[in-house]
Amino acid sequence: MPSQTPIEDDVLVERSLRSARETRALLIDTGVLRRVPDVFASQFGQTAAIVVADANTFEAAGRDVHDSFRGAAHQLETPFVFSGRSIYAEWQYVEQLEKTLASCGAIPVAVGAGTINDLVKLVSHRLGRPYMVVATAASMDGYTAYGASITFRGSKQTFECPAPRAVVADLNVIAAAPDGLNASGYADLLAKVAAGADWLLADAAGAEALIPEVWNMVQAPLRRWVEDPSGVRERQPLALRRLLNGLLVSGFAMQAARSSRPASGAEHQFSHLWDMQRHEHLGAPPSHGFKVGIGTLASLSLYQELLALEDLPCAADGWPPLEVLESEVRRAFGDPNLVEVALQETRAKYVPPGQLRHQIERLRTGWRQLRARLAEQLLPLQQARNMLRQAGCPSSPGEIGISRQRLRASFRLAWFIRRRFTVLDLAVRTGLLELALDRMFGPGGAWDRAGGGAQ
Repeated sequence: MPSQTPIEDDVLVERSLRSARETRALLIDTGVLRRVPDVFASQFGQTAAIVVADANTFEAAGRDVHDSFRGAAHQLETPFVFSGRSIYAEWQYVEQLEKTLASCGAIPVAVGAGTINDLVKLVSHRLGRPYMVVATAASMDGYTAYGASITFRGSKQTFECPAPRAVVADLNVIAAAPDGLNASGYADLLAKVAAGADWLLADAAGAEALIPEVWNMVQAPLRRWVEDPSGVRERQPLALRRLLNGLLVSGFAMQAARSSRPASGAEHQFSHLWDMQRHEHLGAPPSHGFKVGIGTLASLSLYQELLALEDLPCAADGWPPLEVLESEVRRAFGDPNLVEVALQETRAKYVPPGQLRHQIERLRTGWRQLRARLAEQLLPLQQARNMLRQAGCPSSPGEIGISRQRLRASFRLAWFIRRRFTVLDLAVRTGLLELALDRMFGPGGAWDRAGGGAQ
């Protein structure tokens, strides 16, 4: 397939922007930090601005953005810079930022990546204000996404809140991002391959209807956006531009769907599980994208097993009562907050045996066509591993501190924590999960220790 030219990419991004519900202005180019006040004024007039950053992103771009406002003689509040260099998307920081912003009427200008954007997005919504963001890395798809992912009472939760009114991304800043950040974004973008398959599956099961135009926004150009993983690692301008475009369009798709479904499936459930378990490696949580990248490999490995089947079994007769699943949740999760989230999500997606039998029969009837479509959508597991490795991402669970034993357990635990229908639900509802895991973690399987898959 021929590579997508920058002009075609720009047209696609512009079309996606026009379809967005909240974002009205987008500027991506080199050397555009000085134009932030103009973009701000086009959306908010002469309302005062306040730069919000952490210590790292203030030095990377926040100071320049603040100075550009001063140079334009635009009314400014003192920048809000989170203390310390390890800020997480947790509720304590929401409260900290909200206290400051509530004391002034300024429009926030978030300067940063995932954490800063999500914190400002949620606080702005709680205060009834719009905001804008200046991206400092192509590290995730949340810049233009509807909703903010915040840890609240010990569990990772997605809070409904509008996307930014305006986005500015200076490619010079993106290229200078610390090692690993753009690679993390690449892993998040590659995950859309598995997420797209999960939406196809959910549609076929009657669990969540596909929105073709939204699905195509992400899936039609996706292979071209991820075709140059080495270019991302080497900070090549065209590769970074395509990466950023893919992440931004994924966010626009989430705006259009009013849901993260266009960009998030089972692979994100693994990441959210490890977030909720407060997983750390080498003294810090692995990045969102790196966790999602390993989750993508886990999802692809399960698909690989299920798509090898000529037919699907119907396990409705052995389907446990909800009370049995609730007991399993209480045994499996130690943290009371995590237990409560898992119980809530499990109850929400539980179906009685009769409804389950109907759903599985529906999938069985169309399995031949669905199987072919899923196979066309998905990447081979080894190819995805190689692409992650070439981009500078972890390509085995051990690289983010997830042991082989823990990865296996995560397949079942991840199923409990979200009501969204994914490949995990197909495996559980057909009674195939444990059999698939035995094969995947057995001799010659995807996660066979001897084969290096789970190192």
